Amino acid sequence: MICQQCQERPATLHFTKVINGQKSEMHICEYCAKENGEISIHTNSGFSINNLLAGLLNLDKPFTETTSKSFTNNEIKQCPTCGMTYPQFAEIGRFGCADCYTTFKQPLTPFLKRLHGGNYSHNGKIPNRIGSNLHLKKELEAMRLKLKEYIEKEEFEEAAKLRDQIRSLEKKLTANRKGDS
Repeated sequence: MICQQCQERPATLHFTKVINGQKSEMHICEYCAKENGEISIHTNSGFSINNLLAGLLNLDKPFTETTSKSFTNNEIKQCPTCGMTYPQFAEIGRFGCADCYTTFKQPLTPFLKRLHGGNYSHNGKIPNRIGSNLHLKKELEAMRLKLKEYIEKEEFEEAAKLRDQIRSLEKKLTANRKGDS
């Protein structure tokens, strides 16, 4: 396949972008990618994932350049569990442990919001075979919290209606569990 930009060299990089449900593919050579700033090729690690993500997400600057703005004090934050610093993360492209997410939450939040379309938490996917039970459990948990609120506000009629709904959901959950066995 030939590069879609220069029409001269073979395309070695293939990008697929999905924006508002519209899928577009782009096939370009390394030279055109470097020229457009899509990626930055390094001799030691192949390519910089930071620049790739920054280019794909239309960020002004990659992670490594945002560290000075991310921390207001002159002290470099360090994960208390694994000892990783934010500049080390920016260089490597992955965290050392789960506590790094909490430690570096402030500089990561704007990036994650942009990556997840406005949300900065990732909830994951629920497998179909157990999804219905998980949804019922979450719904029951929310209903029980609401029931406590009704009782605290002394809205006993609403609490009784909600209690009956909770009982019917619990029966449905029990029936689903017996069906799975």
